Amino acid sequence: MKSKFIILISFLLIPVSLLLIFSYLPLANIIYYSLTSWDGLSQTKEFVGLSNYIEVFKNPDYFTVFKTSIYYFIGGLFQMAIALYFATILSFKVRFKGFFKGVFFFPNLINSVAISFMFLLFYRPGGTLDTSLAIFGIEHGVKWLGDPKIINWSLALTSIWKYTGLTFIMFFGAIQAIPTDIYEAADIDGVNGWQKFRYIILPNISVLFNVNLIMLISGVISVFEMPYVMTGGANGSMTFLIKTVDTAFKYSRVGMASAMAVIATLMIIIVTGIGMLYKKKREGR
Repeated sequence: MKSKFIILISFLLIPVSLLLIFSYLPLANIIYYSLTSWDGLSQTKEFVGLSNYIEVFKNPDYFTVFKTSIYYFIGGLFQMAIALYFATILSFKVRFKGFFKGVFFFPNLINSVAISFMFLLFYRPGGTLDTSLAIFGIEHGVKWLGDPKIINWSLALTSIWKYTGLTFIMFFGAIQAIPTDIYEAADIDGVNGWQKFRYIILPNISVLFNVNLIMLISGVISVFEMPYVMTGGANGSMTFLIKTVDTAFKYSRVGMASAMAVIATLMIIIVTGIGMLYKKKREGR
């Protein structure tokens, strides 16, 4: 018994140590910094209590940037619909199924920064998109990343291209896990494709919808890489995390930025917790 305990501790020691050093210790430091007025450079860190948090909630400028998240949320819903559509089709007998699965998942393997630079070339004036539209005689004069009315839709489409593959794989795996006996019985009863989707596939993957919705909401709260690289938050594309980074490094208010980071983390935890409670409630039924 003692030897088993020693082996267990030995295996846990390294991962737990790494978790403490690279996750919980930085989190504790951020919480501490959020209670100070530290500028990121000075040796002293003046304790200000909850002043940073109060300022964040009192100043509407910090939360109005969340309106940008609406575009990503709508884009995320389309992403789920596209992924579910193709996951359903490719779950049955289709030629070149493996090829299409690879095509869908491939963008998810590319680094977000690399994708951002790719779409900068795609959206720039006279770039790939404008050239493609010109082939069909479409002259628009739209600044895809310069017009505040369009920029967030352009960025949301970039996000859809990047993350649809992951959602597709999740739906595809869940559909594949449905016993084939159910489909065979449905075929005997003369059930058509739409009825199979409505009465067999959807009920069996309903839990996965909840998981994807939690991931979607958490994702739109923490949108950062692609809009930061592509626009830097300009032309109405500012997100909460971009504003957090600017507050820390552009305006040298690390204490305030730390408070914003803690608030974003708490929002994600709350959303995830609500989603898990809803999931347990549905499973209980």
